[in-house]
Amino acid sequence: MAPHIPVLLSSIITHCAPIRGLWIDGTFGAGGYARGLLAAGADRVIGIDRDPTVFAMAEEWADEYGDALHLVQGTFSDLDTLAGEEADGVVLDLGVSSMQLDRAERGFSFMRDGPLDMRMGDEGMTAADIVNDAPEGVLADIIYHYGEDRASRRIARAIVEARAVSRIVTTGQLAAIVERVLPRPKPGQSHSATRTFQGLRIAVNDEFGQLVEGLEAAERALKPGGWLAVVSFHSLEDRVVKRFLQARSSKGGGGNRYAPAVDAATPRFADLSKGIVADHREVDQNPRARSARLRIARRTDAPAGPSDRKALGLPKFDPGVL
Repeated sequence: MAPHIPVLLSSIITHCAPIRGLWIDGTFGAGGYARGLLAAGADRVIGIDRDPTVFAMAEEWADEYGDALHLVQGTFSDLDTLAGEEADGVVLDLGVSSMQLDRAERGFSFMRDGPLDMRMGDEGMTAADIVNDAPEGVLADIIYHYGEDRASRRIARAIVEARAVSRIVTTGQLAAIVERVLPRPKPGQSHSATRTFQGLRIAVNDEFGQLVEGLEAAERALKPGGWLAVVSFHSLEDRVVKRFLQARSSKGGGGNRYAPAVDAATPRFADLSKGIVADHREVDQNPRARSARLRIARRTDAPAGPSDRKALGLPKFDPGVL
């Protein structure tokens, strides 16, 4: 298995210099960001992850950092509570990790046949539960709104027809169903099942609900002057992060239908970066960086507060129907 390489880590360290104090790595994974932050000057890092397997993997090396590294199982939507103290920085690496994709038994990838699971943690519904039990309309909505696939109704219909014959339990079965109803991709295009798998993964893990709650938790956790760095890997995630930070840094004005005007006296973030992308050297070393976009902002001393979720551009699908 190839080692996990943290995406845009050098950009985070450069833009947030000097790295110091306490940082929260809300998506610990293989620990690449945590180790990089400690090497760059952080005094301590609290690593949070919902996946219990990452902590077993970290046992091989975590002890070398002693009290400088503290690991906690949980979701980053609760990172302020799990950390229990204010932080000088928060980093979030969104989506599924290459470490999870590489493990067939986790069921994230159509490239490796395995059980149709897709859970980042160890509880809750699986992708197989949704694929086999959700109504056709709900399946189509998941694939359309979360996977951004215009052929969602055709795919959902094919899934329902296939599950009427036998239960769909592996990634290979699902990928084959999607392949049968979509045109063969042209050279350079992604696999036919890519968007379906993305949509299901987002639904299984409530990734957009977690993202908004995680951004709000980071706002609560950060000290004045603390840094928030978020790496996203598709346009839906990046849109939410961008609009959240824009709304929280507004200095007032008329706003628009997506981001209404806010009180000019209470911007919660400042020093927003434009979307930072990897240069060709990083992409050559780490292909996962090709689709990544980094957004960074600095916390002000304004009190934290609730966000206007309707203005964040969330996909128009209600996960409560599952």
